[in-house]
Amino acid sequence: MGGAMTKYIFVTGGVASALGKGITSASLGRLLVARGLRVTMLKFDPYVNVDAGTMNPHQHGEVFVTDDGAETDMDLGHYERFIDTNLSRDNNTTTGKIYGAVIARERRGEYLGGTVQVIPHVTNEIKDEIRKVGAAASADVVIVEVGGTVGDIEGLPFLEAIRQFRRTVGPEHVMYVHVSLVPYLPASGELKTKPTQHSVKELRSIGIQPDVIVCRTERPLSRGVKEKIALFCDVDAEAVIEALDVATIYEVPLILEREGLGEIAVQRLRLECRPPDLGEWQEMVERITRPTGRVRIALVGKYMGVEDSYVSVVEALRHGGIAHRCEVVIEKVDSEHLEPLHESEVASRLAGVDGVLVCPGFGARGVEGKVKAIRYAREHRVPLLGDCYGMQWAVIEFARHVCGLAGASTTEVDPQTPHPVIDLLPEQKGITDKGGTMRLGVYPCRLTPGSRAAAAYGEPEVAERHRHRYEVNNAYLDVLTRHGLRVTGVFPAKNLVEIVELPDHPWFVGTQFHGEYRSRPNRPHPLYRDFIGAALRRARIGGTAMGLVAYVNGAFVPKEEAKISVYDHGYLYGDGIFEGIRAYNGRIFRLDRHLDRLYDSARYLML
Repeated sequence: MGGAMTKYIFVTGGVASALGKGITSASLGRLLVARGLRVTMLKFDPYVNVDAGTMNPHQHGEVFVTDDGAETDMDLGHYERFIDTNLSRDNNTTTGKIYGAVIARERRGEYLGGTVQVIPHVTNEIKDEIRKVGAAASADVVIVEVGGTVGDIEGLPFLEAIRQFRRTVGPEHVMYVHVSLVPYLPASGELKTKPTQHSVKELRSIGIQPDVIVCRTERPLSRGVKEKIALFCDVDAEAVIEALDVATIYEVPLILEREGLGEIAVQRLRLECRPPDLGEWQEMVERITRPTGRVRIALVGKYMGVEDSYVSVVEALRHGGIAHRCEVVIEKVDSEHLEPLHESEVASRLAGVDGVLVCPGFGARGVEGKVKAIRYAREHRVPLLGDCYGMQWAVIEFARHVCGLAGASTTEVDPQTPHPVIDLLPEQKGITDKGGTMRLGVYPCRLTPGSRAAAAYGEPEVAERHRHRYEVNNAYLDVLTRHGLRVTGVFPAKNLVEIVELPDHPWFVGTQFHGEYRSRPNRPHPLYRDFIGAALRRARIGGTAMGLVAYVNGAFVPKEEAKISVYDHGYLYGDGIFEGIRAYNGRIFRLDRHLDRLYDSARYLML
């Protein structure tokens, strides 16, 4: 906008939580980015925690880590993925952070002996945060999402601050968007507007008049319903935006653009910008909604009770699917439920999946279930990606069952383990505080030439985000590598293990870092992309197993070596195919490419 004053859009929510304020805010950000504007975003979380780092995923969803090591609300992940911009600790502010800053100022005497109050001291601190974020990003537009719902006592200081902000910068520079619910009652066959009316009434009682109302609904809004909401809430009918449920969250920007939200923002804030260019985004959505393949991925973790516990992992898997134009069907597997199962029962539980992703986490609960899932993937040659804690337990499983190190574990779970293959980082020893004290944020990783990791990234050194206290114990590297585990990524300054692989496995990779935090729908993370690619190859083989029997017997593996023993759940097991593949390990990638060509031309091998 050429030096014009920054504009501000405030997004609030009413009626119920989890309506999608974060996705709405991120989608509006995408619409403005598509118009060539510089956009940054800010999330206000009214809880008293300083940050999200110590919060239970069962209560609050995942913790999202930024480049600078901030442990933030998961909505920042959506912001980064939609506006394709790296954010920082300044883009997430909590009540705890605000009050901490106010109290620190009072202790330094900055209030000159005055009585410190919510108004003006707390609200001024909140307004300072808004201005700081916009200035740091040199933003044309700052989108601010206020967490919670209108009427929550914790959110009142934030709502008061954004009310004051309009007066501070001028009404022509501020726009208010309210996200509300318009439920459908089957008994009466009607969409009910009363909850939205009451929500807006509550917002107006605080002194905020919304410019736009985004209505979350499962049924289309008729013109009459829109006009009714407009009449009772004092907005233009065109500013009542229908937000229907969609197949993928990445379709939301397109829905909101068709409803006119982008143009309303441009006109309301008098933004000077080009017409929107959503062609690439539209193409990406078509790759999601019209896939040409399908894979099933077992997501193995212990926080399976809440949909948002692993949201960045799930989205990164879907990004990998976008790259290969395939549908990613995620099968949640609670690692605790695997612990009492016998090996055959684990195999039955995981039979038919095309890949296994072992999730990050902490603590002892469910870890032996992760070990069983990892062993299954390793022995049955199912593609595996171990993420952070998942990587650590992949190393432990290998140490126990391949290296023969009975009782191998991590000192996080078993301080007395005879083989601490995973141990506390030296700089973490003596630390007692939990919040903000881990190895957090971006660190460099040097890759080994010729490895799967190097092939995926296509460069010798990369930077990835971390969140951990424990690391592979370098004292065990010799025995691990002698038995076939390959270290293919290290932190150069301290030679810390960052990536491990099994070269004789179709695809077995573990990363100490969290690749999911840097994955974008238009730029999938390289390892997630290649993991889905490996799973897709397995799915194609599994879907054509009967033809593959004939193909393998004589074409790839000599007939005398190919004694297929078991065909189960669409997959081949036994010594025949796998011993043959091991014997011809150097040719397996050529088989994959050949199968790709066969699949593309005939979809099924009818041999």
